[in-house]
Amino acid sequence: MQQNYKNMEKEKVLNVVKKISQARIRKGYSYENMAAELAITAAAYRKIEIGSSKLSVERLFRISEILESPLTELLDMGNEIFNQTNNESATGYQQKIENFYQENKEVYEKLLAAKDGQIEWLKNMLEKK
Repeated sequence: MQQNYKNMEKEKVLNVVKKISQARIRKGYSYENMAAELAITAAAYRKIEIGSSKLSVERLFRISEILESPLTELLDMGNEIFNQTNNESATGYQQKIENFYQENKEVYEKLLAAKDGQIEWLKNMLEKK
């Protein structure tokens, strides 16, 4: 049973990297273009696309931005409803994809506001000198 689950998960990951590759080709980007945008080597980026290197959530977000391709497209989800299941296989809740990243969005906005505050503080410090 667990082996079937691992195979299903591996297939899902391979499908995501296939979607990334297709989106990259549609945009006319090379491995080198993507690698430069991600600040990694072309070889490291190629490993992501062939599935031999793990793809972090952060990097997936960045790839989605670079390719101007929605996460829902890369994850092949459309506007589906998520079913989250706990270890006892009982449905926990359903949630639309539009709300899935709300918490991360709020954290991101707070970080941006903090960055803006730091920039303003540094400008003030430079003006005093």
